[in-house]
Amino acid sequence: MTDAKAISDHWGKGDVYARILDTMELAGIDPNSVTVEQLAPVDHFHARGFPATVELADALPIKEGDRLVDIGCGLGGPARYLVKRFNCHVDGIDITAPFVDAANKLSVLVGMESAVECRHGDGQKLPYGDETFDGGYTQHVTMNVPDRDVFFGEACRVLKPGAFFALTEHGLGEVGEPHHPVPWSEDGSGAYLMRPADTVAALEKAGFADIEVADTGEKYLQGYGRAIELAEKGEAPVFGTHILLGKLAPQIVRNAARNIEERRTHPVQIICFKPK
Repeated sequence: MTDAKAISDHWGKGDVYARILDTMELAGIDPNSVTVEQLAPVDHFHARGFPATVELADALPIKEGDRLVDIGCGLGGPARYLVKRFNCHVDGIDITAPFVDAANKLSVLVGMESAVECRHGDGQKLPYGDETFDGGYTQHVTMNVPDRDVFFGEACRVLKPGAFFALTEHGLGEVGEPHHPVPWSEDGSGAYLMRPADTVAALEKAGFADIEVADTGEKYLQGYGRAIELAEKGEAPVFGTHILLGKLAPQIVRNAARNIEERRTHPVQIICFKPK
């Protein structure tokens, strides 16, 4: 099995869209009238989910009519949110085919199929022309990227001069290897964490400048803590990302929090720009 196939299979197998629809019914959500906001508990499938997407969007200089690229778009939730908020266009790409299929079908449900276009592919070989996009972002994808230099180089290539590039990730901490399973790996395979300083160096090597790094560990700890608290009380929502994490979800969430507390991981948000 190739590394790309293994990473893809880790994130999503089978009919992900059908799983989401089935859970929507259990939660009393009508697919015929579902909104972007109602999808948010599931389709922002990254650490801290929808609040993290909103926080990132608040920090980005997105303008109406911009064309953005979402590298590792997952189920398309962040792309749909940005389109609704900024009236822009987002092209998404993801290595997990069932996620891409679900992303496009969910966009149809909310009438955004012309503004959010997702395709199956690898962020290390983007199928877009040079200087195509006004901005780009990747949320909790790079932990599974073997060649960070190529990944960032491709991102820089497809962005216009002056465009922004943003990423959120669990960086490697200062104390040992992470406890597993975690969201991006059950046993450590397919994981390629880097210390934040090394990520910055890779961004600079790719050609990015004006790099700003924000530590997000405490916010993630609060989010994980809230999820653990609800689960322990038996109050976890029916419609949430746990339906995609599977039976290991409780252990995954606890390990994610423990790794931050023990400084085994170092979550960050990074925003930078391609020089004009």
